[in-house]
Amino acid sequence: MANLIGTWIAAFLTLCIFSFLYKDNPFYRFAEHVFVGASVAYLLIQTWYFTIQPKLVQPLVREGFAQNYLLLVPTILGIMILTRWFPNLRQISWIPISFTVGVGVGLAVTGSIQGILIPQLKATIVPINSWNNAIMIIGAVTTISYFYFSREHKGLLGGSTRVGRIFIMIFFGATFGYTIMARVSLLIGRIHFLLHSWLHFI
Repeated sequence: MANLIGTWIAAFLTLCIFSFLYKDNPFYRFAEHVFVGASVAYLLIQTWYFTIQPKLVQPLVREGFAQNYLLLVPTILGIMILTRWFPNLRQISWIPISFTVGVGVGLAVTGSIQGILIPQLKATIVPINSWNNAIMIIGAVTTISYFYFSREHKGLLGGSTRVGRIFIMIFFGATFGYTIMARVSLLIGRIHFLLHSWLHFI
C-alpha cells in the first residue's frame, strides 16, 4: 500500500513538472516548492545528524568545553551567521561569511591546481609519435594562445588563435551534446516510470 501511494505521488509530481512545457502554472510551482522544501529539509537533517551532533554536541556533552575548546571557534562563527536575520546586527555575519568564502576559495584553488592543472600538464607532455598525440598538443597550444591577450591576434599568433577557436568550439559542442544526452536519459527514465511503474503499459 505504501509503495502504491508513493508511486502515485511521484507520478503526480512528475506530471506537475511536465506541465511547465505548456506554460507556468500553479501545479508546476507546487511541485517546485515541494522539491525545494524536501531538499532543504534533507540537507538540514544530514547536517544535524552527520556534522553538528557527532562533531559538536556529543563531544561537548561527554567531555565539556575544557577538552574541546577549539570547537568554540566554529560554534561562534555559526552563531554570528544567524545575525543576518537582524538588520542592526547584519554586519557581524560578514565575518564568518568572509572566512567561509576564503577557505572555500583556497581549497578550490589548491584542488584545481593539484587535481586538474598539474594532471593536464603531465598528460600534455607526450612524444609526438602518433596523430592523436600531435592533435592533442596542437589543440593545447593553440587553445592557450587564444587566451593570450597581451598582443594583438595577427600573423602567426592570429592563425594559432583561429585554430584554437576551432578546438574550443569542438569542446563546447561535445559538452553541450553530453549535457543533452544526460537530460534526455533523465526524461526517458521519467517516461518509463510513468508507463511502467504507474500505468503498467509496458
